[in-house]
Amino acid sequence: MTSDLKGLLGLTPSSSELTAHISVLATAVLKPQAPTPEVKSYSDAVYFNYYPLGLSLLFKPVNGYKPKTGLRLEELQENNLVLDGIDIYNVPKPKAGVNASRATKSPYTTYPISPIVLSLVPLPADKDEDRRPESISITPETTGKDFVLAMGEPDRKGGGAGPSSGSIGIWCEWSKDGVMVEFGGEESRGPQAWERGKDAVWKVISVFPAKTD
Repeated sequence: MTSDLKGLLGLTPSSSELTAHISVLATAVLKPQAPTPEVKSYSDAVYFNYYPLGLSLLFKPVNGYKPKTGLRLEELQENNLVLDGIDIYNVPKPKAGVNASRATKSPYTTYPISPIVLSLVPLPADKDEDRRPESISITPETTGKDFVLAMGEPDRKGGGAGPSSGSIGIWCEWSKDGVMVEFGGEESRGPQAWERGKDAVWKVISVFPAKTD
């Protein structure tokens, strides 16, 4: 099993390394064999959703392949699909006093491996103490403040606006690292979301090929 999820990008669905990673996750949740993913196919993307593992894989068709909508797993041309995005999920527990019915309902469970280690791209720094760490270790309790301390200010960010009952949570993207983080909980929504967001724990981490200038 690769220690850095970024190492899985570019693999086909049936590659031995990706298959081994899924098996390790299944073992961590005490399943004797890896669950069959829910497949959602489109002409430009195919999703493998592993709800019990807190994992969703986005495959990009290559070599001119255009999958039809609604294909089953056995109908896919797996050799013409490469992994182009990974979503890992965290289901934060509602805090005491928070109305459970308002907590975000998700079909996913929390990704079973912790900590999650992601490598970071080295960036120029004037002083040694300002240099970024080589990687970030993420647990289910890692907050917005923790991400910024390790990774620096994000290249893009958004969310958090609008009435708290209907707004989306805040999110941050570090484009050069190929990492986007969506945050959950009451702290991530509403007009003061960015002031409180430092205390919000992550809900979804998306890993994708790094974007260069």
